[in-house]
Amino acid sequence: MSTDGARPGVETMGGVPATDAPKLTRKDFDPGVDVRWCPGCGDYSILRAVQNVFPELGIPRERFVVVSGIGCSSRFPYYMNTFGFHTIHGRAPAVATGLKMSRPDLSVWVVTGDGDALSIGGNHLIHACRRNVDLKILMFNNRIYGLTKGQFSPTSEVGKKTKSSPMGSVDVPFNPLSVALGAEASFVARTVDVSPQHLQAVLRRAAAHRGTAFVEIYQNCTIFNDGAFDSMTEKANRPSALLDLQHGRPMVFDGGTKGLRLRGLDFEVVTLGSGISESDLCVHDESAESPALAFLLSRLERPKFPVPIGVLRAAARPTFEEGIHAQIDRVIERGAGDLDRLLGSGETWTVE
Repeated sequence: MSTDGARPGVETMGGVPATDAPKLTRKDFDPGVDVRWCPGCGDYSILRAVQNVFPELGIPRERFVVVSGIGCSSRFPYYMNTFGFHTIHGRAPAVATGLKMSRPDLSVWVVTGDGDALSIGGNHLIHACRRNVDLKILMFNNRIYGLTKGQFSPTSEVGKKTKSSPMGSVDVPFNPLSVALGAEASFVARTVDVSPQHLQAVLRRAAAHRGTAFVEIYQNCTIFNDGAFDSMTEKANRPSALLDLQHGRPMVFDGGTKGLRLRGLDFEVVTLGSGISESDLCVHDESAESPALAFLLSRLERPKFPVPIGVLRAAARPTFEEGIHAQIDRVIERGAGDLDRLLGSGETWTVE
């Protein structure tokens, strides 16, 4: 919790003033409508996690807004009993930025997919990140276009055979975390749809962050890309395939038997024991001013390395809206903030 920039004596969550409003529950955020995703879709798990976390944040329900673009994930505003916008393809970050600028007291969440965010919406995404607008961006990554029935997406692997790439995609995929870090996002994290406790913990961290919080969520599409992440997310595979990052702790995985240490400008996997201990491993520092280590982590991929989940970066820096509103306040203090005076100043004339 922080009180910077809020009214005196009022705690804030991610820059949004909290109140003494009646305690909310998950049911308060459930609109009671039929949820229309395919059976088994990972979106159900994400929806449940968001509905579980929102009541914990101490924010009145009317101050939440969910903004989405186009895609399966973008049905989300209909399934949340909050204010919301279902915008146009790729433009959710732009609409959310305008909303946050005009109403900084709102908790604004953007729900998007890998196609919506990284293809037509790529430009809007990177500028929201670099500006550090206080938005929480949840990007559902299923490595496929689901709503339009199974074309390869910006995150599909090379060689992916789909309806639009019957001989296999030749596109080199985006790494969403690398994109966000390269765009100077101050908070970057990854989680998975089949680990509800981890998912909720990451959502809480994103909510508490002041600035752009970019969260990639591995999400299974049972119809058009089923099992895309099984090698990492199946229960039997998780210990060796996932690196659960913990701030200030050595990077260990596979039940504590293996770890990562830096060798030059890259990581290497080592087995603990035989002269190698946790003191030899790289210690995770999510709050480092430089995103260099977080970027190295974002590049880790199977099968050579475990895939990192958790918070890669959580750096403190001023938000976009704080800078803009500070400028406006300075103008008003100089007496130049009166619109009526501005319109009536200088040379004026009357048209009869």
